[in-house]
Amino acid sequence: MAKYLIVNADDFGLTAGVSRGILEAHRRGIVTSTTILLTRPVDVDLLAQLKASRLGVGLHLNLTLGAPLSPPSSVASLVDPDGKFIRDPRQTAARAKPEEAGRELRAQVTAFLPLVGRPPTHLDTHHHVGRHSPIREVVWALARELGVPVRSQDETVRRAARAGGLRTPDHFFGESGPEPYWSAERLLSHLAALPDGVSEFMTHPGFFDADLAYSRYGTQREVELEGLTDPSVRRAAEAHGVRLCHFGELP
Repeated sequence: MAKYLIVNADDFGLTAGVSRGILEAHRRGIVTSTTILLTRPVDVDLLAQLKASRLGVGLHLNLTLGAPLSPPSSVASLVDPDGKFIRDPRQTAARAKPEEAGRELRAQVTAFLPLVGRPPTHLDTHHHVGRHSPIREVVWALARELGVPVRSQDETVRRAARAGGLRTPDHFFGESGPEPYWSAERLLSHLAALPDGVSEFMTHPGFFDADLAYSRYGTQREVELEGLTDPSVRRAAEAHGVRLCHFGELP
């Protein structure tokens, strides 16, 4: 059985430095896919570069950062008194009314096509808020409607997604904690042990800038960028017979 690998860079549009880092990780490295945040302004030039690239572009559905696209009064269960999303994904899901989550996530889906110019290759969620009910069911309903795959962070989610008729990779690897996750050493180790089937590496490359200073995962993105563009990593993928692809190319 062949080994396919999607290397997805989350958070395109989070800051200009993150977006530039993702493009660089694609041009010089092994990143094949990204997911874009549509609840923040996206630099026009960087968006044009994204559209001209060979990256698969999915939608990073967001209910935990910044403000909604919908009027806050229409999604009151999702926002705080200032009309901003609540950062904690479990708290967000516990408060969310399904119809309001559906309203906001559909607004983000609707915004994607005119901005990117083509349908998303897949759906995933910021801070993994889509792991929790009722958000998960709303995301999956949108994915079925669009006919696109979804991310699965573990076997329980994977089985449930497939039982619901959704396509999703066989394996998932990635994290964003206090330390940078995807160093060159960890990439080489994972590539050497990559299982058969389709795997996703969730990555967070980027250039650190003042706009990212608020984030707990800021300077770590530059370490990931260095690892993902290390020439030895691409050579290892080739040596191990790994076929790099994006969600729109799922076998």
